[in-house]
Amino acid sequence: MIYHITTQQNWENAQKNSFYTAESLQIEGFIHCSTHAQVGATLERFFKNVENVIVLEMDEQKLISPLKYERATDIDQDFPHIFGNINLDAVIKILNPTDF
Repeated sequence: MIYHITTQQNWENAQKNSFYTAESLQIEGFIHCSTHAQVGATLERFFKNVENVIVLEMDEQKLISPLKYERATDIDQDFPHIFGNINLDAVIKILNPTDF
């Protein structure tokens, strides 16, 4: 499983569009994700003051867009990156940040 941190509003927009996308896809060419072990630190680092945060749990085997693990050199870890939109059927659970 891999995880993407987002907001409730972004998830609601995905339901209307029939796919999930993120601003990073247009800017960087991929959607940032985390492994289960990385979610807590990612929440702390980037989402500390963001309201209505949720975590999408995804089955990477169901993704239509390519998935690659790439090195984040500033913390020397490999993170999952999705190179395209996320098909909604790949999202198997919506989790609360307090679950991590």
